[in-house]
Amino acid sequence: MNALLAASPVFSSILALGLGIRSLHAALLGVLAALLATIIAFPLGAAEIGVAALKWLPLVVEVVLIVGGGLLMSEVLRHAGAQAALANWIKGRAGTGVGAVLLVVHGITPFAESVTGFGIGVTIGIPLLVFMGLPGRHAALIGLLGLCAVPWGSMGPGTMIAAGLAGLRFDELGVASAALSILPFAVNGCVAAWLVSQPGQRPRAMLLALGSALILTLAVGLSNLAFGTAPAGALGSVAIICLHLLRGAKTGEALLPIGRRALQAYGLLLGGVLVAGSVVRFSGLSEAWHYVASPALWLFVAALWFSAGRPPAEPLARAWSAWLQVAPVTALFIVMGIVMAVSGTAAYLARLLAEIGSGYLAISPFVGALGGFVTGSSSGSNAMFAATQAEIARSLGANLLLFMATHNVAAAISILASPGKIEMALQLAGDAATQRRWVQRMAIAVVLCSAGLMALVNVLAGRWF
Repeated sequence: MNALLAASPVFSSILALGLGIRSLHAALLGVLAALLATIIAFPLGAAEIGVAALKWLPLVVEVVLIVGGGLLMSEVLRHAGAQAALANWIKGRAGTGVGAVLLVVHGITPFAESVTGFGIGVTIGIPLLVFMGLPGRHAALIGLLGLCAVPWGSMGPGTMIAAGLAGLRFDELGVASAALSILPFAVNGCVAAWLVSQPGQRPRAMLLALGSALILTLAVGLSNLAFGTAPAGALGSVAIICLHLLRGAKTGEALLPIGRRALQAYGLLLGGVLVAGSVVRFSGLSEAWHYVASPALWLFVAALWFSAGRPPAEPLARAWSAWLQVAPVTALFIVMGIVMAVSGTAAYLARLLAEIGSGYLAISPFVGALGGFVTGSSSGSNAMFAATQAEIARSLGANLLLFMATHNVAAAISILASPGKIEMALQLAGDAATQRRWVQRMAIAVVLCSAGLMALVNVLAGRWF
């Protein structure tokens, strides 16, 4: 009986999503199941509830504010035509071919995803790929492959949730995730290069993809070490953008003023996070001061600066409407994970799964990937599974940091195959709607390949350590 109750929050959420029930209702169902399990089998005292609320409420608030800031900035830039201006300028600079495609996969889409999140990156990458003359289905799939740096999407709330629920530091999980991300960076880059290159040119194209993946890994990893996890994805992808633009064409139209203002807004966002974070880090201030360096603040600052004050009514309304759809779902999945962690439900479920023994090391990344696939969000997947996965790692005596890093990266990469992201990509690609099955099948194959490599890392680490 207790086993059914412990598994019911995760199982009911996944079942609801699989049946096509709205994400909000699926998340509510998971929270209710977690509360029911707590009341019946894993009771908490009033004092414990109060302590848990004080501990976790700031995390929930910060994450939903990051969601809101990312959506607002995206809508403000789109409404002003800044995204279109940047896209046209990049088209003239990048040219076509494997290098231009890797610019999108390892540079432009990861950068846009890092500073906004929630799949926004593909709205910039796919139109560029269509302009390059790629067939619709290839443009849709390669655009989705650009969602390879999702652990840092929207300045990293998903990784923040995983670290918090596992009892790890945000930055240490970010560094470990960066090291392991060379696997999805390489897989996604190689698939993209294979699709756009001629048979006789594929060996060179694959080498170029592997080199691009290695440089992105080093750039993101070093940015994590130097500046923290929040801006690392954006900084790493900027390095790739610069590299590929230098390799590309030197012609093209000048960047329009609205595009330059957009770049300045991105610079303000990154600069604010970096400078404030450095001040907090080197001044020895308390942990509470980290909020002045949070993207939850600087996303709003950058959006308001770009708008020169209050944003226009249309993008404000669109961002608010989107936030009302995304933020409650994200928050509820976090609450579900917190309830399971605090009540001991996650620990109990972990003990049951740990009875599989070391064999679970090979299963763990696929569990994370399942959560990312069904929720379309690394934040949602980590909220659902991170607490349970951490307890299993402890039960097995596995290296907690490495175990959670494989989970985090697998959960993040799997969103590129989620039904919502597939639909958005097909719409952006235009003529690819008839190729839905091919795009979905290929995206799932890419995710399974990356998750399989994560599983191999877990198994080898289990044997060595």
